[in-house]
Amino acid sequence: MDTPDENGYVADDYRITYLEAHIKAMRDAIYKDGVDLLGYTTWGCIDSVSAGTGEMNKRYGFIYVDRDNVGNGALKRSKKKSFYWYKDVIDSNGVSIE
Repeated sequence: MDTPDENGYVADDYRITYLEAHIKAMRDAIYKDGVDLLGYTTWGCIDSVSAGTGEMNKRYGFIYVDRDNVGNGALKRSKKKSFYWYKDVIDSNGVSIE
């Protein structure tokens, strides 16, 4: 679960590892297998309530939302580590990934 530190920063390295593996697999599919890949979309850019369960503890976004499963929190948003990482990937057109 994503937990912000005292400054509100979430170091979600597991998400970066997950996304990086998928992006590398897409690159391999394009250059090694000749796949005509049209695009890629992540699940969501911001944490949101799970439609199936109504929970907030399943956090998929690059932006943390200060809200818990019972509705506590100020709904304050803060950029996670993965936000900055993914921004760099986009800015470099994937070159930043080895």
